[in-house]
Amino acid sequence: MSSSISMKEDLKSRLEKAGTNLVVIDFFAVWCGPCKIIGPKIEELSKELQDVVFLKIDVDECEDLAAEYDIASMPTFVFIKEGKVLETFAGANYDKLKSTIQKHK
Repeated sequence: MSSSISMKEDLKSRLEKAGTNLVVIDFFAVWCGPCKIIGPKIEELSKELQDVVFLKIDVDECEDLAAEYDIASMPTFVFIKEGKVLETFAGANYDKLKSTIQKHK
């Protein structure tokens, strides 16, 4: 199950809590069509991959985090492990999302 992040401090503690597990951040917007399409698929993945931490950040609610991660379009996925950004990509591409998770797991 993915968790919603509402503040920078919340994200920091979730990243620390993840330990060595891969963290996938989904930067989305409620008005974004592609975000709505891929959203349910992300939920399925989060149930399937229990060792991966899935976080959702609404770019309109968390403009500071969107700016910090240089988010220009939605959805954008940021892959983090042990506090380091491994990869980032934009677009509702489920196959790419799944393969990128497998690559960094």
